[in-house]
Amino acid sequence: IAIDQEGGRVNRLKERFGFPPTISAQELGRRDDPEFTRQQAEITAQRLREAGINLNLAPVVDLNRNPESPAIGKVERSFSAQPERVLAHARAWIDAHHARHVGCALKHFPGHGSARADSHLGFVDVTETWSPDELLPFHVLIRERRCDAVMTAHIFHGGLDAERPATLSRRVLTGMLRERLGFDGVIMSDDMQMQ
Repeated sequence: IAIDQEGGRVNRLKERFGFPPTISAQELGRRDDPEFTRQQAEITAQRLREAGINLNLAPVVDLNRNPESPAIGKVERSFSAQPERVLAHARAWIDAHHARHVGCALKHFPGHGSARADSHLGFVDVTETWSPDELLPFHVLIRERRCDAVMTAHIFHGGLDAERPATLSRRVLTGMLRERLGFDGVIMSDDMQMQ
């Protein structure tokens, strides 16, 4: 049973339903205290476990390369623009969940943080804004065996696949994620009702 419980604006177990408040990934990254991030993630993971939820569709490991990105930066979903800071906080988040037997899905592959538009609302082309280092958090966490699942991004990058967005691209999902990065686990789509 899976849920989007990232913290901050993206959470489904809301205060009005009796759940504790949560802190956004951006605020956790701004504090830059992985131990504090782990403590916050422990609270989240414990709540999920108590509710019978065993997969959190988090953490977001997109790099916050465009703070005005309507789907990532502007809504505080990324820990940082810096790969090492994203990795430090993602590790803390994931380890806290794993200690409570809750899996995590890294998102949004191959990186949504540089997008100028919101894929919830329409076509998003990152050909001119995306950079290869956006793969780094995915690559390292996969290598460290901290990756239970990967969620795709509904983004288009003409240099990665000239015909299809990442979610539908064999070049991105098989060529990059499976073969290049060595991920052999579950790949899931982002919301299929996005525009």
